Amino acid sequence: MKVLTIDQTLAGRRAFIVENTRLQAPPHTPELQLYLADEITPIWQLTEQALAELGLPPPFWAFAWAGGQALARYILDHPETVAGKRVIDFASGSGLVAIAAMKAGAVSVLAADIDVFCEAAVGLNAEVNGVAVAFTQVDLLNAPPPAADVLLAGDICYERPMAEAVMAWLALGRAAGAMVLIGDPGRTYFPKEGLVKLAEYQVATTRELEDTAVKRTSVWTLP
Repeated sequence: MKVLTIDQTLAGRRAFIVENTRLQAPPHTPELQLYLADEITPIWQLTEQALAELGLPPPFWAFAWAGGQALARYILDHPETVAGKRVIDFASGSGLVAIAAMKAGAVSVLAADIDVFCEAAVGLNAEVNGVAVAFTQVDLLNAPPPAADVLLAGDICYERPMAEAVMAWLALGRAAGAMVLIGDPGRTYFPKEGLVKLAEYQVATTRELEDTAVKRTSVWTLP
């Protein structure tokens, strides 16, 4: 099935997500449910050209990426990292990490992503999991991090310029007193220097997204 038109309102985007993904648990966080794409969902089958014709950017929000899964797992297993704290989840995508933080007792979570479809995805996924997550489409890299106790970022080092910009932004947040937690599955441009590894996981993924069915993925912090 191919969706030919999209209502570009928030309600329309929410309907598109529900119709073209499937509610399921990410492998590494089975206690959570998200609207995700897989081989039997319509959006999985759309080519990049078909997405462009629909006015859609690549649907990064439709997948539970390895770095996000590891970071969410760490937060759920170590709730003291976010409990009672104000949290920002940078490049939130599906909202997996943001939702994990709320489940672990964060007093508030702001999910940030420049893709407007993420607002719909985060809202839907938060509702399914019984939590409330605020959202902003503002590009937070254009200014120092907003006031927060914890900054979270999963899978943000695909490209060198973005990796450098995000790491510099996170360093500003750390200097201002925020804890920084990063999930990364060994991306090429991830700078391990100056970071401390907190945990390592074997995260199940798919060869449609990664080069292997299981990604060794770590959670890091800025000391």
